[in-house]
Amino acid sequence: MVPDKQENRKKIGILGGTFDPAHIGHIKISKEAKKKFGIDKIIWAITKKNPFKGKSSLSLDKRIKYAKKINQNNPFIKVKYFDNKIKSNKTIDLLKYIKKKNKNSDIFFIMGADSLINFHKWKNSDLISSFCKILVFDRDRYKRKSLSSVSFKKYNKKSLKFVEFNKVNISSSQLRKI
Repeated sequence: MVPDKQENRKKIGILGGTFDPAHIGHIKISKEAKKKFGIDKIIWAITKKNPFKGKSSLSLDKRIKYAKKINQNNPFIKVKYFDNKIKSNKTIDLLKYIKKKNKNSDIFFIMGADSLINFHKWKNSDLISSFCKILVFDRDRYKRKSLSSVSFKKYNKKSLKFVEFNKVNISSSQLRKI
């Protein structure tokens, strides 16, 4: 019997964002993606600036160090900064880079339901959906709006999977207010 090549493929998850700051919700989503989809490694791709948000409250260096610190017990999560290496903070450029470096891997792009609402405005969102499977994790107060979004209607059942799970009611913006 010839082994199925699909079985031997590594599964890599990408969770991108400013992580301002990283928190237990990011870890919970990462663990859930690993468990539900058999993802081998999850890369937290920290970006200097989100094009849809204002300036980060913490420096890039502090955000990277903190994300690494809270993941000391999660060896499957790798915290990385790619903006300088790929000369971009766009998801499509990140995915092209990671796909090129990991030709025999399946790529999963992980996002919260809040990000899906404006996904159709992202640079090359159609191309992003052809590069990877998009996993959208439910977030409090965003489910209805994300499920009725342009992007959900366009990509659902093709390259997008909406994931419901026991959420942690926390966000980076809430933590910044503390």
